[in-house]
Amino acid sequence: MASLPILRFAPTSHSLLKSTVLGLPPPLQLSHHPKKFSTTTKCSYTPTPATDRLISAASYFLPFFNGLQYGRFLFSKYPFLAAPMEPLIPILSLYHSVPYASFVTFFGLYLGVVRNPNLSRYARFNALQALVLDVMLAVPVLLQRIFSPGRSGIALKVTAWAHSGLFLFVACCFVYGLVASIIGKTPYLPFVAEAAGRQLD
Repeated sequence: MASLPILRFAPTSHSLLKSTVLGLPPPLQLSHHPKKFSTTTKCSYTPTPATDRLISAASYFLPFFNGLQYGRFLFSKYPFLAAPMEPLIPILSLYHSVPYASFVTFFGLYLGVVRNPNLSRYARFNALQALVLDVMLAVPVLLQRIFSPGRSGIALKVTAWAHSGLFLFVACCFVYGLVASIIGKTPYLPFVAEAAGRQLD
């Protein structure tokens, strides 16, 4: 007696055979292995080179050194505000001992950094911001020489307020620009960034 092979159907094959015999549409087969979607994202971050950060940070010393003259009213009234400047006294002494130091530094930054295509836009933008801020500091000096407010009265008080406010603005811009340059971020100084950006575009 010949042995008949035993047919074993998987549940899916048995349902398909039954549907075929009865003339029913085949059952819907669901996949037991859902697709796996990747949830990982790739992003690239290019840190600012140390050379660009150093050039940018050093550029903001120019307007700060030239803007210290506007703080004399605050320093005379509040001497403790001059304490943070003590570590800078040797650098300031050297800076003021060199003839035309401000003039040479200004054109050195402009020709050596801002107009240097070999440097990155980051360094050139920060140097140009510092130069624009330095140019703005020359305007009050010219106005003071033209109008000569005097050494007493309400004119002197207005001059003291204007100089003190200008010094605080320059000091805040210096700290902001210096810290942002050290960590590799781009500082945008008020009243300055837009003019600097137009010059580089």
